[in-house]
Amino acid sequence: MTGSPDTRWLDEGQQRSWRGLVLGTTLLFDRLDDELRRTFDLSMTEYEILVRLSEREGRQMRMAQLADALAHSRSRVTHTVSRMEKAGLVERCTSQEDGRGVVARMTDAGWDLLVRAAPVHVRGVREHLVDLVGSDDLAAVGRVMNTVADHLVPAHPEMEIR
Repeated sequence: MTGSPDTRWLDEGQQRSWRGLVLGTTLLFDRLDDELRRTFDLSMTEYEILVRLSEREGRQMRMAQLADALAHSRSRVTHTVSRMEKAGLVERCTSQEDGRGVVARMTDAGWDLLVRAAPVHVRGVREHLVDLVGSDDLAAVGRVMNTVADHLVPAHPEMEIR
């Protein structure tokens, strides 16, 4: 392969690790998404939105904060929340704090669905990742991906500057 003289090509081991990461994460996320869709007609992104809302006071948060928490574009989160709103899982309303921001709030139906979906999702995470590797390897993956996230989050084009 040719390129600029400054290109630092991956060596064979790095290339093998990189391709393993790409293939493994693609297959893992596709499988987890498929399990949620088949069982609950819920995408993994929709599941993550319910999880994030469930962790907040009043099961609600500003749409902008929700997009930041998921590292998704605001338009993508708006589109997904619109679908979820039509399904009765969330509702949008004006922020009671300042009357300006839009808040997504989980409905009782959303909570009920999350309570049913969470065990299936966690079972899948265990079966397809956690129980396949040793605790040291899993901790190493967590450290690596947290380092990557810490590096990339500040430069994410959709992130609000706080």
